[in-house]
Amino acid sequence: MIAQKKYILASSLEQANSLAKENSRSFRYLAGGTDVIVNKFQGNDGVETLIDITGIAGMKSISVTDTHLLIGALVCLEDLQNQDVIARQFPALLDAAHAIASPTIRKTASLGGNLLCENRCIYYNQSEWWREAAGNCLKCKGDTCLATGGTKICLSKFVSDAAIVLIGLEAGIELYDGDTTTIVPLESIYTGDGVNPRNISATAILKAIHIPLNQDFKCVFKKLRKRETLDFTSLSTVVSVNNKGKLRIVLGGVHPKPILVEGSKGDDLNDLVSQAIAQTRIVDNDTYSRAYRKAMITVFLKRSFEELHLE
Repeated sequence: MIAQKKYILASSLEQANSLAKENSRSFRYLAGGTDVIVNKFQGNDGVETLIDITGIAGMKSISVTDTHLLIGALVCLEDLQNQDVIARQFPALLDAAHAIASPTIRKTASLGGNLLCENRCIYYNQSEWWREAAGNCLKCKGDTCLATGGTKICLSKFVSDAAIVLIGLEAGIELYDGDTTTIVPLESIYTGDGVNPRNISATAILKAIHIPLNQDFKCVFKKLRKRETLDFTSLSTVVSVNNKGKLRIVLGGVHPKPILVEGSKGDDLNDLVSQAIAQTRIVDNDTYSRAYRKAMITVFLKRSFEELHLE
């Protein structure tokens, strides 16, 4: 028997959260839909209920407090381009947003959705009939990773470009879950498990992104992909340094979660690069080879250091 499919338009955070708990057995929040709907068409997401949160007031606004820039999770990637405060203080976030997908998709894709987009792998992100022919991988409830032949861990790659910039900027995220609202460092929600890549409650709603002000961040973002539109990342890098000399290196596309290495301007930069590379879990699950993606980490980071006048 085919399960009944439901689509519900929520009008408030409270209603959306309540609906999620009522349908906790099988539901998904829906915002821009650029990730969720594609996965449903490919048969990778068979949830029975979609809870549309796009009509919730307050989640599409951008505001400034004494200490933070607050960006609502439903702000579209395209709309970030029109914000003077972001252009002045966080231009790398605009670089990352512009590098995501195509102009048409950026008009509907939300910033929060990009932070929560599903990990990807060329053996997973295929049509259902393709996967049936090749065999189901660990992420499709199979018993073998098709990329490595292993049986214990899924190494699907983390692909959010906005997330690695925001981690470089020490951003936190505000999570609403009924009676509880918490603000946690963005990097803390990612598990490194390709099958279950996030450790937040299924019913929690990402409400806003908090970026600290008055740290005078200098930040460089770089991305490797075969086409400048449409393609998800094969490697993304961020190097940031604040007004106290604190340095952050963040990598995406080379592990099931973002890789973060912290240091300072006075540290041995070659050692920081080596630390970052040592944490990667690169496998042949991408259109670029494993060896090339690994080699480009050093290239991108060295170029970023030069642009930031660190060497």
